[in-house]
Amino acid sequence: MNKDYFSGRMSVRNYEKKHIPEEVLDDILERAMRAPTCGNMQLYSVVVTRDTTNLQKLAKEHFNQPAAAGADVILTICADFNRFTAWCNASDAKPGYNNFHSFIMALTDAVIYTQQIVTIAETEGLGTCYLGTVNYNAREISELLELPELVVPVASISLGYPAGDNCEQCERLPLSAIRHNEKYRNDTEEEILELFKSKDNFPPNAQFVKENNKNSLAQVFTDIRYPESVNKDVSKKFLSLLKEKGFE
Repeated sequence: MNKDYFSGRMSVRNYEKKHIPEEVLDDILERAMRAPTCGNMQLYSVVVTRDTTNLQKLAKEHFNQPAAAGADVILTICADFNRFTAWCNASDAKPGYNNFHSFIMALTDAVIYTQQIVTIAETEGLGTCYLGTVNYNAREISELLELPELVVPVASISLGYPAGDNCEQCERLPLSAIRHNEKYRNDTEEEILELFKSKDNFPPNAQFVKENNKNSLAQVFTDIRYPESVNKDVSKKFLSLLKEKGFE
């Protein structure tokens, strides 16, 4: 694989009005199943939404963001212990997977599978975008997709053919920010500010600060994008959904 793909990849939020052939989609989903998985249990399922009416309903739960509303396909990847539990029951084996540890295993499987889909799809010329809103409306999405017990939506991606050259690559922290040698390094305040310069000085981010009348990019995150009150509310709803789905 060309290394330039990884250094140059970016999310695509605007798509052509062009359908992805079913055989292309199935090929991507099947090849992605070679992703690593906990104990080779494959604790994930993917719900493919491409019917126009259903896409509109699902896009609404993703706040009708362009990446969802204009997509040819939305994939909802679920942490799924339902199928494995059913297999155990049918095979005279007593399952014990209705717990938080099991959810974490299934969550990890689902996220790895999702990224494998993204990588394969993009190398095939498709555009993709993660829809972080899946966590905000997990219950509504679960009801819309009729997800059963032990199945929880944990990742959503939109797929489509990119519409023109209208994407801009986001900034990234320097490697020194995330690499720790042998033990975790505790940076000083001055070092932290230096590490985050690439984000603070990225023109679109500077514009966010100005538009929101904030003093720093960090304030945009804490006060506007991911405030504590919203984080707590989403956490409460998601934990409640996990209990209802049988993960305790």
